Amino acid sequence: MDLLQLRYFQAVARREHISRAAEDLRVAQPSVSRTIARLEKGLGVPLFDRRGRQVRLNAAGAAFLRRVDRALGELDDGRRELADIAGLEHGHVTVAAETLLSVTEVLARFRAERPGVDVRLFQANADAMARHLGEREVDVCFASQPLAGPALASVELLREEVLLAVPATHRLARQKRVAVAELAGEPLVTSRPGFWPRTLLDRLFAGTGLRPVIACETDEPGVMGELIGAGLGVGLVPAMSRRAATTAPIVWLHVDAPGCERVLSAVWRADAYMSAAAGRLRDLSRTMLSPS
Repeated sequence: MDLLQLRYFQAVARREHISRAAEDLRVAQPSVSRTIARLEKGLGVPLFDRRGRQVRLNAAGAAFLRRVDRALGELDDGRRELADIAGLEHGHVTVAAETLLSVTEVLARFRAERPGVDVRLFQANADAMARHLGEREVDVCFASQPLAGPALASVELLREEVLLAVPATHRLARQKRVAVAELAGEPLVTSRPGFWPRTLLDRLFAGTGLRPVIACETDEPGVMGELIGAGLGVGLVPAMSRRAATTAPIVWLHVDAPGCERVLSAVWRADAYMSAAAGRLRDLSRTMLSPS
């Protein structure tokens, strides 16, 4: 049993599909199949139940995966720690965020400070971010809703009111405030399920017994103002997006509902080693985003 076998096993166990695991590993599928077969032969027990090209972890495989995740996680933490001890200015930081607009200024400052660090940023909903943290695939997540999972630590970065944006010609445009019940039947611009705008919208409507009418779904609140200004509907938009440039005339209303706000937090694994670069990015986000 060697590290290559363990890496391959971990990839197949997470994907439960040989071909997709091979794509993730950037190796040929037969190589993955042979490596898994050698590992099972060496352990003396099958780790997967096989059904054609798809495989499913069995009880033995699930138990072994817990140990492999822990062992490989420790080795990866050790590599990052040694790089910090050696004083290396290069390396990489992987970041996930629900809303990319929230972290662009932070990342720009970080890149200016540490140009040798490779930063990988991708967008994910809450469930995906929790999974990536659990599998040690990301260093820091920027989430606008709580993430579920053991050993996760977080720090609140900002708390801002979420407003209702309506086109300037809309029937509600003359109001200063609006109740959720007044939005019944209105076409709404929001995000796909799993992202914070949709979670907030569903929570607000849950207290009314009504169902929202979804007219448009997007994953980036930064573009919602343009969509709303174009007349596609009305929508819940955070104050940060209100400051973003928009060419469309929009009116902003306060929503008469408790908890109509966005809370942005940085989330990381408390039981894993955080590299100096990742720690600096987290601390920089606190300096730049937290109210003084």
